[in-house]
Amino acid sequence: MTLRRRLIRILLILLLLPPILAGVAGWLVAPNFLHPIRRELTPDLIREADASFAHSGGHREDFDVRAPDGILLRGWIVRPERPNGNWVLLFHGVADNRIGVVAQSEFLLRAGYSVVMMDARAHGASEGQIGTYGWLERNDTKSIIDALLAQVRRQRTDFQMQPGYRPRNSLGDLPAQSPHPPPIPIPHIFALGESMGAGIALQSAGADPRIEAVVAEAAFANLREASYDYAGLRRSPLLGKTLFAPFSWTLLYRGEKLTGLPVAEVSPEKAVASRAFPVLLICDENDDALPCRHTQKIYAAARGPKQIWEVPGAFHTAALGFQPAEFQRRVLDFYANVAQGKPVQ
Repeated sequence: MTLRRRLIRILLILLLLPPILAGVAGWLVAPNFLHPIRRELTPDLIREADASFAHSGGHREDFDVRAPDGILLRGWIVRPERPNGNWVLLFHGVADNRIGVVAQSEFLLRAGYSVVMMDARAHGASEGQIGTYGWLERNDTKSIIDALLAQVRRQRTDFQMQPGYRPRNSLGDLPAQSPHPPPIPIPHIFALGESMGAGIALQSAGADPRIEAVVAEAAFANLREASYDYAGLRRSPLLGKTLFAPFSWTLLYRGEKLTGLPVAEVSPEKAVASRAFPVLLICDENDDALPCRHTQKIYAAARGPKQIWEVPGAFHTAALGFQPAEFQRRVLDFYANVAQGKPVQ
């Protein structure tokens, strides 16, 4: 064999081996992608959460909901000492549980918001074998809101039925007796999520108009775009789109075949284009898991009022830790403006 042929053979091996290995890796990783590591809700974690709620003036209660396909979703409702009547649904990241959004609950409770903290399907104490990154979870959110509003209405009706109850006006005065009780006001419902939870929150709002506004930190634009970052070893999405592209192809193909999950439809980017709702999109400057490219794509596609904030120096989902005061100010102002019908741009 001539030297030239040897060099050509070596060159072909060097060019073909990485894509082949990437394709094999994607095929092998696909089941883990659908079956995320389950972070158990341990007694120690519950005690830590209770200490946080006590510090923030929150009072929790168990809240279990049946999803449309019958699996049991487990979580908490946490009410502040002085509720403002509005709710925030909190969505945690992949391979985490409701404890992952306790820090967000703290400033929301202090501001008077009641919060709903659920373990996503196949996470924490909730049932389910696979996570679908928003495809099934958006319908889970519908069931959660149904159950929440039913409980709110039931509790308010029970309170109004108490002997001697008479509603007061905004000045605290008792109006004249009326044979017809006033309608029960519908609370504002908002959502806040991080990473996978941000993607679920956006897709849930795209499917359910009862969610009036969403704060999403480090959301993925769509599953295929996210797979490029993982294929590129969290260093270069271009590498994931070229030399290591077979990783993405086989990962998503096998995932689709194993579950019937329509990969192309799992897309926060499509969700914000399908319904015009207010969004506050947050990305972290040094995020190597889901870089700001994803948030920028979602922002470009959003039809409703929108804001974007890139947090200097922050890594994946660390905006609250890097700039706590500014994070809280932006989120609370955003929700307040939406509730009052003010512009959010």
